[in-house]
Amino acid sequence: MNKKYMVLKISKTVSPGVNAWEAEEFAKFDATVKEVAITSEIEVTEELKIADIILFGGVPITRGMIEAAPKCRAIITGTVGFDGIDVLAATNNHIIVVNNPSFEWCIEEVSNHAITLLFVSAKKIKILDSLVREGRWSDAKKAQKPMGAIYGQTLGIIGCGAVGRMVSRKAKCFGLKVFGYDPYVEKYLAKENGINLVNLSVLLKESDYVTAHPDLNETSHHMMGEKEFIQMKPTAYFINTSRGKVVDEVALVKALKEKWIAGAGLDVFEREPIDTNNPLLKMENVFVTPHSASYSDAAFSLPPMNTANEAGKILSGRWPNNVVNKSVKPKVELAK
Repeated sequence: MNKKYMVLKISKTVSPGVNAWEAEEFAKFDATVKEVAITSEIEVTEELKIADIILFGGVPITRGMIEAAPKCRAIITGTVGFDGIDVLAATNNHIIVVNNPSFEWCIEEVSNHAITLLFVSAKKIKILDSLVREGRWSDAKKAQKPMGAIYGQTLGIIGCGAVGRMVSRKAKCFGLKVFGYDPYVEKYLAKENGINLVNLSVLLKESDYVTAHPDLNETSHHMMGEKEFIQMKPTAYFINTSRGKVVDEVALVKALKEKWIAGAGLDVFEREPIDTNNPLLKMENVFVTPHSASYSDAAFSLPPMNTANEAGKILSGRWPNNVVNKSVKPKVELAK
């Protein structure tokens, strides 16, 4: 390590390695970035001792890890969500937690993925593809009935933040009417994006498709349970590209088995990776992807630029743009 600062990226990758462009971004502020793949916090104790910045890479940043990092000034994630970080422990240890709530690539890609799952569900793409490949053309034609319409139908968006609003704008292009539920969004933002704000019960009862985009917190945890699913139309589909724990998965399985809803398109699950014995994987009306809604080749180059920029500000004595724990007292005084 011949640079002034050490940035530790903790990830799940089997073969640790930092991309050249990622190393180059951090080198701009005299920092070396090292990636460590772990399965437990014990494995990174030595690296944690010398880390000035910790980058969240999908492995939970626990209290034990935080307390083992005496030099650490900040934990930074390139994503909107920060539920994998023990924010309270970080705050108590004078460590700033930084997220990226407005990154354009995530907004675009996640909203595209939600729309894609809506189409795959409505048009029964998975089922029809399998039947055609098996040479069952007639069965495939029959399987199209009933098939959900898109134009003129109603889409309910739970969580009308940046992603939810982008979903609305794209859905309107396909002739969908849009309802939204979000007790925190400014009404003018909803209106500007074609969203008719209603309460959750109305949204569930009136929507042909329901897509979830809330942040994961104490209020949104398991906000979709039996009480909510049973209010949906039996012809409706549920889409989730936010966080798995927004949904009570046992309730979702029951809703699907008892035909309270027609199907689901899921990118996230309560436990990841999903257990291969999970009943959701046995249902042909459930369409799944591996928490990859934000992925694209172009997208991968942007988060390191943001995280490097935020880290650079902290190490040069300035406050970053997006502080999660605003009440934190940093280890080193920072200029506004």
